[in-house]
Amino acid sequence: MTPRQLLELVLLASLWGASFLFMRIGAPEMGPVLLIALRTLVGGLFLLPFLAWYNGHRGAGRHLPVIALVGVLGSAMPFALIAYATLTVTAGYASILNATTPIFGALVAWVWLRERLAAPGVVGLMIGFGGVFVLVWGRGETPSPELGLAVTAALSATLLYAIAANITRRHLAGVHPLTLATLSQLFAAVALLPLALYLLPEEMPTVKAWWSVVLLGVACTGVAYILYFRLISQVGPTKTLTVTYLIPAFGLFWGWLFLEEEIGLSMVAGGLLILLGVGLTTGVLARRPRHAGET
Repeated sequence: MTPRQLLELVLLASLWGASFLFMRIGAPEMGPVLLIALRTLVGGLFLLPFLAWYNGHRGAGRHLPVIALVGVLGSAMPFALIAYATLTVTAGYASILNATTPIFGALVAWVWLRERLAAPGVVGLMIGFGGVFVLVWGRGETPSPELGLAVTAALSATLLYAIAANITRRHLAGVHPLTLATLSQLFAAVALLPLALYLLPEEMPTVKAWWSVVLLGVACTGVAYILYFRLISQVGPTKTLTVTYLIPAFGLFWGWLFLEEEIGLSMVAGGLLILLGVGLTTGVLARRPRHAGET
């Protein structure tokens, strides 16, 4: 990986980490559903000219029903659930919970696609969920019902991400990634808009909330997807997915920097356990086979 590609990877992590900050800012004023409906709409419209320029939409017609399903399961519902969670938990806290996505991905592939999960993967699952336990109970106080709902919402979102990823892998492998990114965001917006209009806030959101929508849609969705697919094409998916390990760090950093959120010991410990679980479950930390001549 060249220095430029490494810089792009860090930039991608910083953008996705910032999404939790902007949801934390925008959700209380707009409500989770309206915020995410606008995020996906802005993101899809931002990507649309790039899709037209690359002609990536050709041949996508027969895949539209599955792309729409992925848009609902992989964007509309999980984005809204995480936005709901940020009504209760900090941006950094939500970003740590979001890091469980690869763990759920391996679990879904094991249960649904019957993919073998090696012993390190099973250990990784237990360690990862142990990290969630530390995150919830490590503060030395009984979790409130609000915290329980927020954590359940965030973990449900990561499970939906995992289901959508496995649907994509199984049924949309031949679809141009930019097509999938653009159309899934637009389908997500269409799915959310009726409910968003029904749940319009009683007061006009502030300029700060509107800016959070714009930055969520353009930077954290549109620009981030372009960087993501560019890196996949240049360095491959395995190296690109190491971004998973950087996002919680940026989520914690942006929340501390702009919202003065505290970073407790239980958050650090829980986050490290979750990332260790991710590394074992995905095979990143698996022992590399030793070749002849190596010591």
